[in-house]
Amino acid sequence: MVVVAIQPDFRAMDRAGLATGTRRVAMRRWKGRLPRRDPAVLVRELYAAENRGKAEPSGSQDMIGLIYPGVNRLDYDIAAHGGVFPAHIEPLSSRRAACWLERVLHVLPVAQRPQGYQPLGEKHLDPEWIARLGESGKDCFAAIRRMDLAALGASMNACMRCWEALLPHTVSHPTITLDLNVLLRAYQAQYPGAMYSGCGGGYLFVASDAPVPGAFQVRIRMA
Repeated sequence: MVVVAIQPDFRAMDRAGLATGTRRVAMRRWKGRLPRRDPAVLVRELYAAENRGKAEPSGSQDMIGLIYPGVNRLDYDIAAHGGVFPAHIEPLSSRRAACWLERVLHVLPVAQRPQGYQPLGEKHLDPEWIARLGESGKDCFAAIRRMDLAALGASMNACMRCWEALLPHTVSHPTITLDLNVLLRAYQAQYPGAMYSGCGGGYLFVASDAPVPGAFQVRIRMA
């Protein structure tokens, strides 16, 4: 999995896959300032604070994306930390690659997840598709490192195919009134790649060298 730390230059939609709930917990806990401590320790602290008492805890990727700077690949393994925290985090410290990603990643607001939405109602946890999902994350990280737009777009499209196969409700659910699949396919046909920020829509990430009407771009926090 790949996470990117972004500067909070805009008011993000809630329930849209940008870790806004996790950020609120962090703001309350640390009074708006990230402590100068081991980031791995901070991730576990924030994970415990957000998920205390929850039957379905959120993943640790949200905490890592907020706390670790820059672009990071998270390698999860069920044999390490029960699969809850990564066995390894691979950072990408290249400012040139980060600037390239800022230029080619376009963020298009779509819609918040509706109330009552639940992405886990239908599961097809096939090992082959899970492996392909992991490969899409590796491919995404490698594409950013090489600054390869076509490969980045392909990895995003592959990731969405895996989401649809494993958890169909990520893009289609009775509470979702927008046709997320039609919108996704339209942008994938016009640009090198596109994928949603989270289950149920949120934002559409579009990989493109050209401007994307209605989209905005983000700044990556490198320190």
